[in-house]
Amino acid sequence: MALKHGMDTKKSKTARVSRPERFQVEMQLFSLDQMLPADHRARVVWKFVESLDLEPLYQCIEVSDDKAGRTAIAPEILVAVWLLATLDGVGAARELDRRCKEQIPYLWLLGGVSVNYHTLSDFRVGRAEFLEQLLVDTVTALIDRDLVPLETIAQDGMRVRANAGKSSFRRKPTLEKLQAAAKAHVDRLKKEAENESACQQGDARRRAAARRAAQERQTRIDEALAQHEKLAEQREQRKKGEGEKTRVSTTDPDARNMKMANGGFDPAFNVQFATDADTRIIVAVEVSNAGTDGGELDPMLKKVASDYGKTPAMALVDSAYATKDGVTKAEKDGTKVVSSVPRSEQLEKHGKDPHSRQKRDTDQYAAFRSRMADEKYQELYKMRPSIAEFPNAVCRNRNLRQFPVRGLIKAKAVALWHALAFNFSRMLNLEILAT
Repeated sequence: MALKHGMDTKKSKTARVSRPERFQVEMQLFSLDQMLPADHRARVVWKFVESLDLEPLYQCIEVSDDKAGRTAIAPEILVAVWLLATLDGVGAARELDRRCKEQIPYLWLLGGVSVNYHTLSDFRVGRAEFLEQLLVDTVTALIDRDLVPLETIAQDGMRVRANAGKSSFRRKPTLEKLQAAAKAHVDRLKKEAENESACQQGDARRRAAARRAAQERQTRIDEALAQHEKLAEQREQRKKGEGEKTRVSTTDPDARNMKMANGGFDPAFNVQFATDADTRIIVAVEVSNAGTDGGELDPMLKKVASDYGKTPAMALVDSAYATKDGVTKAEKDGTKVVSSVPRSEQLEKHGKDPHSRQKRDTDQYAAFRSRMADEKYQELYKMRPSIAEFPNAVCRNRNLRQFPVRGLIKAKAVALWHALAFNFSRMLNLEILAT
């Protein structure tokens, strides 16, 4: 914008305006509750968390009125903070720690209780079993109220980048050298600690931190060698000579190089969601390091049946899940698989109908082929993307693109937080929760 020339200086001096005063000390009386809008999502999150059974978390608290120790943080605070953070797409504990010091919604949830990023980080990944049970309990409550029929489920997987670099993958000879070097480093640090009896407190802390880091690295390399043995054996059984080419990450031994959505290969985990077709609510979560979805159908169906005591009548999946073994097991357990029939180059070459029974088909797989020729099931299959891929897209938008943690157990904990946040949003949309 161009400045106006020839301004009337006399008029500007006599004009009465309010100017900023940034150094005046004043007292303003506000409560946190007054500073948070009445319809803010944080209030709904808190109300939802208050309705949950958090007794298992309270049983883990050791301090009490009769036992000395630092007062523990109420579990509902940490659950609410992480649930809101997941809804906001916050994945890093340090970023959440910053928001807990600066942003009103998080300050309101804390209500004056102080937290740090260590506490937040440990709580997020240290309660995987509780989070899974919490998911099951909330879905079970909806089933009991006839809100989730669980007659038809849809399953889909997505590859989520692991917290490991491509360059961290090593073959067995290199892993053995790194293991020996890591062990020697740990031994050297232990000897230094024994010889330095009169070191200053700050120096002692630094040395202790260095020892912990060295021991953690040694543990990861030991685990990488153990994983290498299993993976090499599996690859050798599939194809002779492949075992020698096996590589395992030294930073996250559980991670595997997987083909990603962009066509490239990256260290990743395979996150599986099973979703109720009627309500689009996630009913089960699994995280594996399998590079394909071929063997993921049967374990998920068994998990759903075990958690809820009910076997879904139908499962909507894409063709990657529709292996002969997977379909046969599902059909035997009473679940009809609805999927596109995997195309075979051999069948197309000879002009055979993929929906007719083929050589080596089991009775269950032959029935699956025949069923998918029916227009009714083909129309039903068209619903799969809107059900199965919907939670994947939402979780991606909430920053489930790369795990900020390492290991299958911790990765599953993060995936469970996303599932709980997704279900919370769905319950709001379906007006199951009061706003």
